[in-house]
Amino acid sequence: MARPVIGVTCYVEPARFTVWEMTAALLPYMYVDHIARAGGQPVILPPAGEPAALAGRLDGLIIAGGGDIDPARYGAPPAEQTGYVREFRDEAEFRLMEAALRTGLPFLGICRGLQVLNVALGGTLHQHLPDVVGHTAHSPAPGTFGRLPVRLSPGLAEIYGGEDLTPAHYHHQAIDRLAGGLEVTARSDDGTIEAVAVTDAAFALAVQWHPEADEDGPLFHALVTAAGRRRPGRA
Repeated sequence: MARPVIGVTCYVEPARFTVWEMTAALLPYMYVDHIARAGGQPVILPPAGEPAALAGRLDGLIIAGGGDIDPARYGAPPAEQTGYVREFRDEAEFRLMEAALRTGLPFLGICRGLQVLNVALGGTLHQHLPDVVGHTAHSPAPGTFGRLPVRLSPGLAEIYGGEDLTPAHYHHQAIDRLAGGLEVTARSDDGTIEAVAVTDAAFALAVQWHPEADEDGPLFHALVTAAGRRRPGRA
């Protein structure tokens, strides 16, 4: 039986590998490994050409982590701490997001992916979370995950097997105004929205934390399972 095809977006950044130093389309291998171990076939989608046109050829979609969204997309001037904005990536991923929602494509947003979902549906973001919550535990140091507990809603708790979770965090932004059509499915103790779901979708979830950083991957299994159910009727 063919594996469900899971498209996953990626970074375009300067990189060094073997003897080369150049701009590369890249993705932490943790994403690829989790998708494959969950039974899916990962396909990396660089922000070039028209990736949204592939929505009808995919069985599932992950919008991965990355830099900040251009605040102009939610009507705000950029804060001093807003950085790593890549407008070409914004353009590609917002179109992918719209195509996924329009076609009912099973979707998982991770960190930046949650923010893309919220902004695409009309929500806004806190541009620097420490100014709101008064601490830096959501992103304690460059290249270092924080571990903060979150409380899960019943639906997300069913995926994880419990209401309490202490996942890997690495984000300095988060949802401010929640978009219409979304429901909150997890919060941290400081009130930060840590996960959402699209209310009228069969499977469209997004988390602010980084599930790819943990050995267990229940969210990836849930996505691949949903993608497998959709495959027989895929356009």
